[in-house]
Amino acid sequence: MIRVTFYENPDNVILRCTLKGHAGYADKGQDIVCSAVSMLFINTANSIEAFASDKFSMKTDARKNQYDFSFLEHPSKEAQLLMNSLMLGLNSVHDQYGSDFLKITLKEVQ
Repeated sequence: MIRVTFYENPDNVILRCTLKGHAGYADKGQDIVCSAVSMLFINTANSIEAFASDKFSMKTDARKNQYDFSFLEHPSKEAQLLMNSLMLGLNSVHDQYGSDFLKITLKEVQ
C-alpha cells in the first residue's frame, strides 16, 4: 500500500507531503496505481519549480519507494494551488482503486 501524508498548518496550508510504499495493485513495472501516484507527485514538484518561486526540499529513496517534499518557507498561493491539485488527483486515484492500494492522511502541524 502507498501511504501519502499531507502536513497542514491550522490555516489549511500544506507545508509538507510524504509518500511511502508500493501499491501492490500489479507486478512491478505494471502497477498503474503506483505509476499514477508517482507521476502526480513528481509532476507537482516539477510544476512548483517551473511555475512558482517557492523554495523546497525533495528527498527520495527509490529502493524504499519514499518521497519527502517540504517547503523551506511559507508557500505561495500558486504553490498551494498545485499542492491542492496533487491532493485532488490522489483522492481521485483513491476513489477509483480503493484504500487497499492508497491511503491518504492529513496531519495538522504548527
